[in-house]
Amino acid sequence: MTEHASDTFPADAPPPGTYTLDPERTTIRADVKAMFGLLTVHGTFRLRSGQVLIAADPAASTVQASIEAGSFASGNATRDADVVSAALLDAKAYPEITFTGQGARRDGDGWVVPGSVTAHGTAVPAEARLGDVRLEAGGVRFQVTARLDRTSFGVTKKKGMVGRTVDVVIEAVAQPV
Repeated sequence: MTEHASDTFPADAPPPGTYTLDPERTTIRADVKAMFGLLTVHGTFRLRSGQVLIAADPAASTVQASIEAGSFASGNATRDADVVSAALLDAKAYPEITFTGQGARRDGDGWVVPGSVTAHGTAVPAEARLGDVRLEAGGVRFQVTARLDRTSFGVTKKKGMVGRTVDVVIEAVAQPV
C-alpha cells in the first residue's frame, strides 16, 4: 500500500461538494457467522442520517453517518429481538451506531476512508473501503465495505452462537446539498 499526499480522485469521480445520504435509497447489510460458524446470518439496518464532503484534496474529505441500532432485521423476529436486546446491541441504551471518517487515501486500485465506528457506547478505529462509485441522477451511488470485531465494542455475549466479526456492506445514494 502506497500513500501519497499528491493523490487525487480520478477524473470520473463525483465533483467536490457536500452530499447528504438518502436513507430511503441506502441499504446497510450486516453479515455474521452463527451457530459455531455453520451458517451466515444476513441482517439489515436503517440509515438515520449522513453527510459526505468530497474535497478536491482527498485527504480533506469527511464522512458522517448514523444508523438506527434498533432497526436490525433478519426476517426472524426472535433473532431480531435478541440482537437489539441488552445481550448484544442494547439498542435502548445505545440507539445509534455511527461512523465518522476523515480523509481518503488510495489503497491499491481503490480508496479507503479511515475513521471510527461508535457502537454500544464505544468508539473503535475502522476503515471504510470504497467500492463501485457511480454518478447517478445528479447524485452519487457508491458501495462501502468494512469488517468489524464486535468484541472491541464490548459486545461479548453469545460466543459460538454469534460470530466475532461482522461484515458490513453499504449501498448508498447521496445527493448534493
